Amino acid sequence: MTVTPLHDSDLPRLERCLSLAEEALLSGDQPFGSVLVDADGREVFAARNRVAEGDDTQHAELALARWAAANLAPAARSRATVYTSSEHCPMCAAAHGWVGLGRIVYASSSEQLDGWLRGFGLAAGRVAALPIETIVPDADVCGPVPHLADRVRSLHARYYDAHY
Repeated sequence: MTVTPLHDSDLPRLERCLSLAEEALLSGDQPFGSVLVDADGREVFAARNRVAEGDDTQHAELALARWAAANLAPAARSRATVYTSSEHCPMCAAAHGWVGLGRIVYASSSEQLDGWLRGFGLAAGRVAALPIETIVPDADVCGPVPHLADRVRSLHARYYDAHY
């Protein structure tokens, strides 16, 4: 695992992810959002969770991995950066690794989300909350970002207040 520092240029991308998470929330979905940025700093794809449509695998990070596999050469994938409101679940981390995407920057961690859910009085998720580097040992990761993680928690609190 490589842990890279947060760069000033990362913050606007994470803000974009939080906007996508808010969009998901306003659509009745779980508040997750992600963007894929190429080596030249251009946003090339964005997604939000769409699990409310009935398929619990419709995560934003998985959509990015699928898009990258279909649209980017392997070298371009490895130089791309994934920005996301929350650390990848094991399914999305595996897709990230299989597709060969580069750096991952996340606002809040899986461990934080797991703790928030317990704090909301909910049972643990159906899938273990594992760090990305457990699934993809050579992943280049950066996160969580404390001042943004607080905002992510607020989005999840709003979602779970409305749905449970």
